[in-house]
Amino acid sequence: MKKYAIPLMLLFSGSVFSQISIGTPAQDNNRWTFGGGIGLGFGSNSAFYIQASPRVGYRLTNDLEGGVVGSVSWQTSDYYRSTMFGVGPFLNYYIGRSFYLSGNLQHYFIDYKDKYYDYKTNREETALYLGGGYMQSLGGRAFMQIGVMYNVLWKENDSIFSSGLVPNIGFVVGL
Repeated sequence: MKKYAIPLMLLFSGSVFSQISIGTPAQDNNRWTFGGGIGLGFGSNSAFYIQASPRVGYRLTNDLEGGVVGSVSWQTSDYYRSTMFGVGPFLNYYIGRSFYLSGNLQHYFIDYKDKYYDYKTNREETALYLGGGYMQSLGGRAFMQIGVMYNVLWKENDSIFSSGLVPNIGFVVGL
C-alpha cells in the first residue's frame, strides 16, 4: 500500500492544481475605445471629396458606450469648394455585439465658396443623428459597423446637407 501512496498523492495534487486556469487571458479592464471612418468620392465636373471622422469612446457598461466624435471634410469641383469641421458627443448601445443603436450630436463649422458666382459664406449647423446598424467582428476586440443614421434636425430648404439620411461605415477597436 505504501508504494501506491506517493503516486496517488502526486496524482491527487496534480488534479488539484489543474483547477487553476493556465493560459487564459487576463481580465481586460481597459474601457477605452477608438475608431472612426474615412470617405473618398469623385464625380462629374472634377468633383473630389475626402472625409475623416475619428472617435474616442468609453464603455460605461458592457453594452453602453459614450464618447466624442469629430469630422473633417473637404470638397471641390469646377463650381465650388467647401471645408467642414464638426465635433460632438455620441452614445451607442450594443445588442449582443451584433447590432447597435446610436445617437450623435454634431455641431459643424462650414466654409463654402461658389466659384461660379464668386460667393463665399461661413455657416454653422447642428445635426442630431439617430439610427443604428449591424456590427461585424474583425477579430479580438475590433469591429466594423455598417449602419444608417437620420438627422432629425434636418430641414430641406435650410440645411447645407442635401438629405437627412446618412449611411455610414466605420471601425471601432476596444469593444
